Amino acid sequence: MAKTDLFEKKLKAKDTQLIPLAVRMRPRNLDEFVGQRHILGPGKLLTRAILADRISSLILYGPPGTGKTALAYVISNVTKSHFERINAVTSNVEQMRQVISQARNRKKTLGQKTILFVDEIHRFNKAQQDVLMPDVEEANIVLIGATVHNPFFSIVAALLSRSIVFALNPLSREEILLILQNALTDQERGLGRLKINIPDAALGHLASLSEGDARRALNALELAALTTRPGKDGRRQLSLKVIEESIQKKAVVYDKQGSAHYDTISAFIKSMRGSDPDAALYWLAKMFYAGEDPRFIARRIVICAAEDVGNADPQALVVANAALQIAEFVGLPEARIPLAQATVYIACAPKSNAAYLGIEQALSDVEQERTKPVPKHLRVASYPGAEKLGHGQDYKTPPLKGIGGSIPVDKYAHNYKDHYVRQEYLPEKKKYYIPTTIGYEKKIKEWLEGLKKNND
Repeated sequence: MAKTDLFEKKLKAKDTQLIPLAVRMRPRNLDEFVGQRHILGPGKLLTRAILADRISSLILYGPPGTGKTALAYVISNVTKSHFERINAVTSNVEQMRQVISQARNRKKTLGQKTILFVDEIHRFNKAQQDVLMPDVEEANIVLIGATVHNPFFSIVAALLSRSIVFALNPLSREEILLILQNALTDQERGLGRLKINIPDAALGHLASLSEGDARRALNALELAALTTRPGKDGRRQLSLKVIEESIQKKAVVYDKQGSAHYDTISAFIKSMRGSDPDAALYWLAKMFYAGEDPRFIARRIVICAAEDVGNADPQALVVANAALQIAEFVGLPEARIPLAQATVYIACAPKSNAAYLGIEQALSDVEQERTKPVPKHLRVASYPGAEKLGHGQDYKTPPLKGIGGSIPVDKYAHNYKDHYVRQEYLPEKKKYYIPTTIGYEKKIKEWLEGLKKNND
């Protein structure tokens, strides 16, 4: 059976307008591939495997436009194996079983390997991924999966264990510039025949706004070129204004069930905890831009106020809770304003996690140690028979000072100086809440220490 190419290798001149520039300019070999030197540099494992045609199953993971599909295109040109491509969005189990069946026959009759490229493999559910497992295990197919989502969240562990994961990074501004310049000068696949003039400032602006996404940069360049009429001299002038109009709103990679979601909210919380309001606002803005649920954001702000600010500024929890309620009431886009206010307040507030540490230690003691009984003098004594059980008796001694030595009075804290009376509230001495000397908690610390000192 003749080898099936992954992509069209030769494009007729009349067909080039029908194929996006980003597809036409995909590298045909490793020499044309731009970027990802950390995995494709001289002597690197992946480079050696491609050149030796000894590819094993691998997962290509990275943001859009960083070269995942382009790398598959290079492999398709180099390998002597049969190459098949499916897209996880449009394929189904029946199609996969057909491809795998053909791969088995090809291996058995011709001794030829089959490399199966699955674009957007994260779109496969667990059952669909499991279909691939036996044949990856038996080397009936060599799997190459491409995904923008963290594979450790989106791909089953068994498939990951049989594959090598290569992480692709966003391209640098200089790498994007090189790709754009190649497209402008290439007369066979690029825009070289259109006679384009573009100032360095405009080209640099496009490279910067593309944020490491080569596909986005090439799409914008093509849009600018094709929508600009040639001048009298036959040349198309792509000004900075034209380039700015050609860049549309970018799509932020933000998988709500994957690592980008958790990484961003983690950075948001740690920025508030670290008293950096600028960083906190940036991560907040990213979540808004990506369409995060404002209620999720508000809940994390409330938790941060209680856990990380605590009693160093008790007002932080009030502000956070108010922001949550207001955001729920007004909805987006206005909800961003109270949530931003609460974010800044918490980031700038003094910090103490003493209350959080206290409950965590108390919970640990309850879970791991023998449960302590409530002391008899603290047990409820309001029901008939409680006195016979000795409940609440010790709570009635000693007598209140200045009232008379023979009249017993409850050890009710409000009957004593400073509304405090020394007595044991735990059968065993424990220390859970250790206030800091930061913010309002310093006053709490001083107050507690003063109570005990002045009432010995």
